[in-house]
Amino acid sequence: MLFVTSSPRFLSLIRPPPLLSLQNLSFSPKNLYLSSKMESESSTTLVLCGKSAAEDEFARRLKTNNALKLPDGSPVSVCLHSETESAGNDGVFRVNSYMNSISTSRFGRLLVYSPRLASTHDVVANNFGELPIGSVCVADVQFKGRGRSKNVWESPKGCLLFSFTIQMEDGRVVPLVQYVVCLAMTEAVNDVCRRNGMPSLDVRIKWPNDLYLDGLKVGGILCTSTYRSKKFNVSAGIGLNIDNQRPTTCLNAVLQRLGYAANQLQREDIIAAFFNKFEVFHDIFLSQGFQALENLYYKTWLHSGQRVILQEKSESEDQVSENVVTIQGLTPSGYLLAATDDGQICELHPDGNSFDFFQGLVRRKLA
Repeated sequence: MLFVTSSPRFLSLIRPPPLLSLQNLSFSPKNLYLSSKMESESSTTLVLCGKSAAEDEFARRLKTNNALKLPDGSPVSVCLHSETESAGNDGVFRVNSYMNSISTSRFGRLLVYSPRLASTHDVVANNFGELPIGSVCVADVQFKGRGRSKNVWESPKGCLLFSFTIQMEDGRVVPLVQYVVCLAMTEAVNDVCRRNGMPSLDVRIKWPNDLYLDGLKVGGILCTSTYRSKKFNVSAGIGLNIDNQRPTTCLNAVLQRLGYAANQLQREDIIAAFFNKFEVFHDIFLSQGFQALENLYYKTWLHSGQRVILQEKSESEDQVSENVVTIQGLTPSGYLLAATDDGQICELHPDGNSFDFFQGLVRRKLA
């Protein structure tokens, strides 16, 4: 799961939020077996694969033109999946299984896969202009995963770690896309469970971008954006504990406790189900607004009716008062909508200092 290794700060919803990270495999192109011993420590292997012939041709051009770069300028070794064969190792992402399960028209159709990578988020963000919108980067091992406010996230083997690209024109709704990503992931997990005859898992959303199961964090989302040519280029990253029981819990551990030890969730099934679900939600979001998804979102999040104590300083900052508010939902800008006991409606913003967003909330009155 996730270890934070530096003191955190809030990443403003106006500059969308969070991701994560992961360690040692072998990979085998035809007639050439690459292992971690044979591969240069400073070189990163990227394997490209498309859902259709059109995406495969695009992947070929990326390789031929040596178009993909890493932010630090370190060497990159690019190969096509059609030129490789799996070494049969446990823990290696099964590209064919993923491609056979995805049924989207835009998202997730061009895959950049790496056995070991600094950060999937950096790959898609740094190569945004080179990749088709909706491209995804997946890693088995990630050692410099990105978290909120430059925190470094590390995850043991068994995590699903990926980042993908979105492009939007209306900057007012960019902060809300992280909620669509969260919702799509919770729905994807239960879609896969139902298809495999397993009970639904109560994965819940903790505002703004964490995923919880049985009271423990099992995942998180990081969304960042840049503005270029009158469009917002959004890089969305997700980390989800699927098969690693430390340091908290994972989806398969909960299934085992429910008596489904023989049924194990697979990364490839979850990520394919995510994109199948996200593409539908994304289209609804753009055409009808987040309001069309709100009821489903509120069924999944943890906060409806939650009572929150606000500590507010006086103007002279020499006194602190406590006020209790009840969370009602989200405001159109993506912050928390709350009501005081006397019926006053307000918007809650993080203070910018607390790692737990529900510590240090700042109230702003709504007209």
